[in-house]
Amino acid sequence: MQFDLESLVRENIKKLVPYSSARDEFHGEAKIFIDANENSLGSPLTKWYNRYPDPYQQELKEKLSEIKAVPKENIFIGNGSDEVIDILYRAFCEPAKDNVIICPPTYGMYEVSANINNVILKKVNLTKDFQLDLPALEEAVDENTKIIWLCSPNNPTANSLNREDIEIILNNFPGIVVVDEAYINFSRHRSFVQELKEYPNLVVMQTLSKAWGLAALRIGMAFADEYIVRVMNKIKPPYNISQAAQELASKALDEVDQVNDMIRLLVEERKSLEEKLKLISVVKHIYPSDANFLLVRVTDAKSIYNYLLGKSIVVRDRSKVELCEGCLRITVGSPNENKVLLEAMATYPGR
Repeated sequence: MQFDLESLVRENIKKLVPYSSARDEFHGEAKIFIDANENSLGSPLTKWYNRYPDPYQQELKEKLSEIKAVPKENIFIGNGSDEVIDILYRAFCEPAKDNVIICPPTYGMYEVSANINNVILKKVNLTKDFQLDLPALEEAVDENTKIIWLCSPNNPTANSLNREDIEIILNNFPGIVVVDEAYINFSRHRSFVQELKEYPNLVVMQTLSKAWGLAALRIGMAFADEYIVRVMNKIKPPYNISQAAQELASKALDEVDQVNDMIRLLVEERKSLEEKLKLISVVKHIYPSDANFLLVRVTDAKSIYNYLLGKSIVVRDRSKVELCEGCLRITVGSPNENKVLLEAMATYPGR
C-alpha cells in the first residue's frame, strides 16, 4: 500500500501556528510564576488550582505509557473521546470536499461530528451478524475518503469486529483507520494498540469512562503515530484537560488491580444477567457481548422501555437504529441494579 501520512493532513493545518500558552514557552524549574495572568493569591479550593494545568498531561501520559506499553509520544489525551473524534475530523477532512465512512449501527458521534465539521458521510451497514461488509466498503472508498471509523467492540451491538477484516482495511486503505476500543477491557480480544508500528495509518481510541469508571472526568485517549499526535496537539485547545481531572485520573491509574477486579465482576454479572434475561418471556434474543452491556431484542421495545421508565429504570431504546429493530441496550449494572431490572422485566404486563 502506497501510504503518505503527511499528504492526508489538511493544508491549513500543516501551516497552522498553534496557540502558544505561557507554559509552552517555559521549560525547566522556577519558584515564581507571573507569566499567565493567573490569580497569584490562590483559590477557594486549594492553592494549586489557581494555576493552569499541564497542557500536555505529561504525568498522566507517563502512567498510561507504562500501563499500555506505548511510548508517551504516541499518546494523545482528549476531553473525552468526543474531542478526539472532532480533532481527527479537523486534522484530516476538508469541509464539503472530503468524506468518511461509518458502519452502522455504530457510535452516533462519528456522524454528528461529521455534520458539525461539514464532512461528507458515507454509510456502509454492517452485515446481519454485525460484521464488516468488506466488498461494500471497498466500493464506497474514493480518492476523497480520508477516514474509516470502526468501533470494536461495537456500540450498540456489543460484539467485536473480526480482527482479520480490520487488518485487511489497514493494509489496503490509504487513509486513516480509527479503531474505537472504548469497551476493549471487557473483551477477550487483544487491543490494536500494539500494532501502531506496523500501521502508520492506525488510530486507536480508548477511554477511562468505561472499565476505569471515570466517566465524569472526561478522559479520552488516542494512540497513534507520533506525527498524528503532533498534528492533534496543534489543533487542541491549550488546556483541554483540567488540573482536577489530571490529578484524579493519575491517582486512578495507580489502582490497576482494583480495576481488573471490577472488570471481572462486571463480566460475571454480564453472563448472569444474560442467562436470567433468557428466562423472561418478553425477551426474544440476546446478542453476544464483548462489552459492559447487552443488546436485547424484545417483544415491544418502546412499550417495555416506557414501562421500565415508569419504575425509575432507564435503559436505551435502540429499536429505530439500523439492524437493531425491536432492541433495547441494557448496561450491566451492579448486582442489586440487575436484580431490580430482572424483577421489573418479569412483571411487565404485556408479557
